Amino acid sequence: MTRKFLVAATLLTIVTALMAQPEKSTAQALAASDVRAITKESVIYGFPLVDNYRVLYSYFVDAKNNEFKAPWNALYNVARVFTPDDKAIQTPNSDTPYSFLGADLRAEPLVLSVPDVTKDRYYSLQFIDLYTYNFAYVGSRATGNAAGNFLLAGPGWKGEKPDGIKEIIRSETDFAFVLYRTQLKGPDDVENVKKIQAEYRVQPLSKFLAEPAPAAAPRVDFFKPVTAEEERKSLRFFDELNFILQFAPPHPSEVELRERLATIGIVPGKPFYADQKSAEFRQAVSEGMADAWKALADFKAQEIDTGKRTSADGFGNREFLNGDYLGRMAAAAFGIYGNSKEEAIYPAYFVDSEGRPLDGAKHRYTLRFGPGELPPVKAFWSLTMYELPASLLVANPLKRYLINSAMLPGLKRDADGGITLYLQHDSPDKDAQSNWLPAPAGPFWATMRLYWPQPAALDGKWKAPPLERAAQN
Repeated sequence: MTRKFLVAATLLTIVTALMAQPEKSTAQALAASDVRAITKESVIYGFPLVDNYRVLYSYFVDAKNNEFKAPWNALYNVARVFTPDDKAIQTPNSDTPYSFLGADLRAEPLVLSVPDVTKDRYYSLQFIDLYTYNFAYVGSRATGNAAGNFLLAGPGWKGEKPDGIKEIIRSETDFAFVLYRTQLKGPDDVENVKKIQAEYRVQPLSKFLAEPAPAAAPRVDFFKPVTAEEERKSLRFFDELNFILQFAPPHPSEVELRERLATIGIVPGKPFYADQKSAEFRQAVSEGMADAWKALADFKAQEIDTGKRTSADGFGNREFLNGDYLGRMAAAAFGIYGNSKEEAIYPAYFVDSEGRPLDGAKHRYTLRFGPGELPPVKAFWSLTMYELPASLLVANPLKRYLINSAMLPGLKRDADGGITLYLQHDSPDKDAQSNWLPAPAGPFWATMRLYWPQPAALDGKWKAPPLERAAQN
């Protein structure tokens, strides 16, 4: 064997070995400060996708999970409201029984059919993509209460609107979540809700058209998500983000952002290879993650707790949020799947009227609506209690997790006709129990929900009343 051949063979061996190694990004050449800054940006951008996927995985993939609903493209109805036993979603709504649809749109579109719903009952279908953008609505406000068929298509579908379809709704991601809400007017109304839910229909477009089905989409080996706690610190966060991004084609406005994230290894469909990075790189990534959560805490303190920002600013479609990734992160962290402001707004109480954190172990609170000052809505309103830090419903002897407009006939009125609600851990006096919203024996927050808000609620003419700390006895 000649020396020249040996050299060539050696070079070939080296090149082959290098090609077999995990892809090396420019991350190794970046300064630690750059890695830290880009990591912060990637967490702020990516957290809503990762936390959304955690929920979707528990609902539509992990059949052994207590929260599992149904396989992809199968509708699941729940003819009850949420309770403290429901723990997958932060700040669950306990006003409206839900129906759930996890949509896999890779092979073909789905046809969603809704029935005639009486005009005095609110219902809605909220369409949420992997980014957590609310990209469409069907229901009382958006399309009316008449029956109709709606086509939900993914980014790869190029067809025309078929006969019998009222509207084409397009998702920019391959997977989407459709969250149905059907108003429950009281405990005696459950059977009516069940009848409506039974008439919701979901089917592939090919079945709707009575045509042969297209080839099935490739099987997905779904990534097992990190826990809600691990999302803050685990470097597997980035493996999960990479997995999700392969189903979210880059939007033209985010091409440069995606390229920048790729410099630290945020590449759709690729492993992050954290264990093969240097200790300095991993340290910079961990610090960048902490920076992102610090930015969120500062945003909450400076923007949300002060009332400068509300839910009306945090939930909506891509055009509405217009690159406000920190606002999108806050919306996902504090109330994932919140509605766009036209559908509902959520005045929140994280602090009392003097800016002090709420604590049911130490204090009692009152919320008073003066005469004619109840929330202005076309559908209904509610006030729901959540314990911290989990932002879940609060177990209590009354099994009362909210007070809403359907309960008005049973609430005690003040002498002037107004209504005072009591938010506290211990039971109030007997004559005030009808107006008691039980709080945990510890930190909490509460949020109002105004469904189909009237203009006065949207333009600021009506303002949510302050939450007052009651005097100690």
